[in-house]
Amino acid sequence: MINSNPWWRETTIYQIYPRSYMDSNGDGIGDLQGIISRLDYIQDLGFETLWLSPFFSSPQQDWGYDISNYLGVAPEYGSLADVEQLIEEVHLRGMRILFDLVLNHTSDQHPWFLASRSSKDNPKRDWYIWRDGRGSRPPNNWRSTVGGSAWHFDPATGQWYYASFLPFQPDLNYHNPQVIQAMLATARHWLDLGVDGFRLDIFHALY
Repeated sequence: MINSNPWWRETTIYQIYPRSYMDSNGDGIGDLQGIISRLDYIQDLGFETLWLSPFFSSPQQDWGYDISNYLGVAPEYGSLADVEQLIEEVHLRGMRILFDLVLNHTSDQHPWFLASRSSKDNPKRDWYIWRDGRGSRPPNNWRSTVGGSAWHFDPATGQWYYASFLPFQPDLNYHNPQVIQAMLATARHWLDLGVDGFRLDIFHALY
């Protein structure tokens, strides 16, 4: 009988946090070339799929889960050419590769948020969640997952932005169709480069 289950239902997955995995250039930080150098070892262990924690451009305040460019690579990990080589080398071994995709929020250093906070009239203002406060208090009593208010005052425009996790991780506004299209385009970009799928970080928190 032919097994008709999708591959991801039965695969064995090996997660790699790039920063602490394998340092190929002696700078004390794990990198993409280091991962490539250990693919045979991972395969010999019996794993069929690689899950890569975020390697995207980031200020690294939350060690990669605060992304400042979804299409860029943090220089300490390598380059886009290294990513493409990693995907190719994984596939040459008959394995699969998943990227960790952070959909809920960006870094507060992402160009989208820098534009959003620059003016109430900026076209990207509604890409994030902004509200008026109640006098000097936040808009409501919503708490962040890590504790404290989820609202953070921005003196430049006198409004509060919402961050359901850390203050430097403002939530994207998925009620805005442009945000949805931008994030789908991000996923398509990496799929077109050959990634086999994604682990969706804190997907329950969208909206």
